[in-house]
Amino acid sequence: MFTPSPMLLKLLYTRGSLHNTPTGVAFSLKNRLDTVRITRLDFVQIGEQRITPEHIGLDFGNGEVRPAPEVLGSAPDGLEFPVGHSIMFHLTTPALPEGIHAVQVQFAAEPFGELSVEVEDSIVNLPDDRPRIPRQDQDDYSEAAIQARQRFAEQFTGQEFKHLKQYSFDAHTLQGNCEHFTGVAQIPIGLAGPLRVNGEHAQGDFLIPLATTEGTLVASYNRGIQALNLCGGVKCTVIGDAMQRAPVFVFDDARGARDFAKWVEAEKAAIGAEAESTSRIAKLQYIDTYLANKFAYLRFNYSTGDAAGQNMVGRATFAACSWILENYKGAPVRHFYLESNFATDKKASQINVMRTRGKRVVAEAVIKRDVLQQRMRVTPEQLAYHGQVSNVGAFLSGANNNGAHSANGITAMFIATGQDVANVSESSAGVIYSEVTAERDLYLSMTIPSLIVATHGGGTGLATQNECLRMLGCVGRGTVNKFAEIVAGVVLAGELSLASAISSSDWVSSHEQYGRNR
Repeated sequence: MFTPSPMLLKLLYTRGSLHNTPTGVAFSLKNRLDTVRITRLDFVQIGEQRITPEHIGLDFGNGEVRPAPEVLGSAPDGLEFPVGHSIMFHLTTPALPEGIHAVQVQFAAEPFGELSVEVEDSIVNLPDDRPRIPRQDQDDYSEAAIQARQRFAEQFTGQEFKHLKQYSFDAHTLQGNCEHFTGVAQIPIGLAGPLRVNGEHAQGDFLIPLATTEGTLVASYNRGIQALNLCGGVKCTVIGDAMQRAPVFVFDDARGARDFAKWVEAEKAAIGAEAESTSRIAKLQYIDTYLANKFAYLRFNYSTGDAAGQNMVGRATFAACSWILENYKGAPVRHFYLESNFATDKKASQINVMRTRGKRVVAEAVIKRDVLQQRMRVTPEQLAYHGQVSNVGAFLSGANNNGAHSANGITAMFIATGQDVANVSESSAGVIYSEVTAERDLYLSMTIPSLIVATHGGGTGLATQNECLRMLGCVGRGTVNKFAEIVAGVVLAGELSLASAISSSDWVSSHEQYGRNR
């Protein structure tokens, strides 16, 4: 648990929620901090008018407005206000004119104590006759709610949807994964392998599910897997693990930012304790500090167990920054943003290539000369030279990957196993290296510096996705590194296959044979 600063308390208020009602005025607070128990409501003040609890009604999202004294009186130990939930305040007061109004809510909550939210919001009377997607506040994953959206989509577009509406799981399992659920996109899954992985966490033969609509992709990865298996498999090693959130603190000048950075370094133990108080899983490893102009960028680096952890580290960093804002007594912090774009979430970046985001994993193998010649129609010398030429092309283009197509295998596995597919933007970064050995075989290695994967949370528990993870034996505690090693091994197989196809001029003919759909 952490102490929220006044700057962060403002975030409880839902901007744009202030509006007139038939009986008065209403607005919303959303708990964006941590689960608490509200023990007392003192007053709400709008402008110069103070509204006491007997004139305030509370709606906890079920459409029922109950008097505040009645609600709080029925919970002698305090009313639970879970993180992520909202309360709509209904005030029995004259309607507000259009314009900007100061809003203050004063209350007490355990374990924080007395809190005051002070913001400005505006009343804007605009006509609202736009068509709206149907939803139900009570149960938006019920069959009635889903069918209402399906009918709306067909009426709005003038089209009939047959396949979109067919699915085989309880839609309630999607809560927290998909809003306005209407149907499913059926993506073909092909199997490649089994791939022999010689990892520290993944050991054995693994059947690889690949969800794709690209012809030749599964065949290409399967070809690379067969070649690796003939040479004993692929050796995979996780060499780094970190998930980031990167807040920024704004000062009046560079000196203020510099002094703040020194204070953060001195207080990193206390900051870490605050961050870790929000989670049993997240562990703060270190904080990188970067200074530019009058800005102090802090890059918090965590381990996050089997989860990818973006939300987890966001919450932990939010707690740490709240403590910082409350306890730093140096130059005033003029602005604070929880994310500065320096964690480069969902974006390729050089810092993640250098410093790791997610899992840093290496896949390597020695491919025998005769296997390359017989199965791939190339020699080790051809592939090694081709790699040198490709390095120049990657350098000239500014690409974050000097390999062939790691995003193909990663994306196909991500879709199949319920990963956040947008993380392919970071996860597709790769550093490939090849050399001809003294025995005239080919050593091939791929480093993936920012592979963001999970075997818990997100979409990994959904029906089809969980089945694919079970296919890989990657369900349960302590399986995320195993999954990372398997993904890296698949990537190396794809690099070997495509590089060989390009070097041997089989690339176009293979696509014409297996991938032509026109």
